Amino acid sequence: MSVRIEKVDLPGIGTRHDVVTSEGRRLGVISHRNGERELAMFDSKDPDACSDSIHLSDNEAVALSEVLGTSLLLGQFANLGDKSTGLYTEQILLTASSPFTGKTLGATQARTLTKSSIVAILREGTAFPSPTPDDSLEAGDIIVAVGTKQGLEKLSSLLSNGRP
Repeated sequence: MSVRIEKVDLPGIGTRHDVVTSEGRRLGVISHRNGERELAMFDSKDPDACSDSIHLSDNEAVALSEVLGTSLLLGQFANLGDKSTGLYTEQILLTASSPFTGKTLGATQARTLTKSSIVAILREGTAFPSPTPDDSLEAGDIIVAVGTKQGLEKLSSLLSNGRP
């Protein structure tokens, strides 16, 4: 099963990355322009209504990321997700149950089947930009992709169950 991570720009504040659970719940990480970050829980009926938030120091954020088994994601993808272009970025977690875990990026045929482009692989805190078809995919990789909403949904499905 893939995990959907959505980016939301917060004008004057920073950026929020939401993890959307299989139950449709949202947990956000708000990265403020000044470097501060906080966790936010959102109302299940209104994804813009924050029901609770917790400020995290750098050490707490690192500790939480270690507990969750993933690294902190740093950086922002500027100017993608502009509704006028119809292009969006999405980060998709590659799980151990994915049919592509342990295979190469080329084995996915992602661009052909979904019309989305995989622009980077994030692994253990390291970004691998512009991956080639020969690059391997590992459980826990975060696949950074660009495409239309429909194409990104197909890509998420493809990486999850082998079918777009």
